[in-house]
Amino acid sequence: MGHGAVAALALVALAAPRLITAAPLDLLATSASESDPAEKPGDNFPGSAFFFAQGAFDPAPGVATIRSEHVMGLEAVQAAPAMAFRGLTALDSYRALNCLTSAIYYEAGNEPEDGQRAVAQVVLNRVRNPNWPKSICGVIYEGSERTDARCQFTFSCDGSMVRLASAEGWARARRIAALALAGRVYEPVGLATFYHTLAVRPDWANAMQPVAVIGAHIFYRASGAGGAASAFRAVYLGRETQSGPARAAWIKPPLPLPITDMAPSRPAPDLPKTDAAAGMTAPVNGPALPQSAIRPEFRNSGRPLI
Repeated sequence: MGHGAVAALALVALAAPRLITAAPLDLLATSASESDPAEKPGDNFPGSAFFFAQGAFDPAPGVATIRSEHVMGLEAVQAAPAMAFRGLTALDSYRALNCLTSAIYYEAGNEPEDGQRAVAQVVLNRVRNPNWPKSICGVIYEGSERTDARCQFTFSCDGSMVRLASAEGWARARRIAALALAGRVYEPVGLATFYHTLAVRPDWANAMQPVAVIGAHIFYRASGAGGAASAFRAVYLGRETQSGPARAAWIKPPLPLPITDMAPSRPAPDLPKTDAAAGMTAPVNGPALPQSAIRPEFRNSGRPLI
């Protein structure tokens, strides 16, 4: 394993401390043969296979690969243009901030600040690209109504939001979201619009251009014209009509019991009606009320025995 691969391994280990099975910080001082790329006991962690695989990442010539302890650059990026994302109303601004905070928290809650800022920048890059919705919440919750877990951001449809956010973590994510919406650009991701964790390798990754490894995620931009600066021309209109995940599609309910299994309807008894003026109740004939559709043998279930 060459020095570049060792440095990349140690870098990603720093970026995702909660996933590491062994601390490989001392590997920076070790040497290895280029002809021996195999992982050694204690060197691996979830996603480390990417960095031991030959040609997994080929940084562009001249790229400053190690940019910080949490950022490994893979190409010379062009930073997204600075832009403030302001809602038309106070409610629009609140929804945008809350949606972006949710994405940062549930997608990168345990990441360093670099990792959280990178996730926020991807969301804003999508808002500026015509291929995605023109609102913050629309981008984040796109596909959240699906029941096959194929939403754009998995936290919005896999049940992650049931987990109560910690006050400290939420405040941190909210601060980063507010800075991003105010126009603070995170340059290392450039014009990236995709990412995935080091623990998976989706099929679409082969068609994308890797931009950087930041924290526990790998970021990509679209290849060709879709990833060029000219593609990010959409204007944020400031209207946020969605405030959270869409309602999931309901499973079709079972058909009701056949009419032959239902008790026949009977005239309803006289119901009392209060005469407020006279202070008395007078019986009146009410409409025929629907009868129970529960099968007779189950109608007493749930009642106390005594």
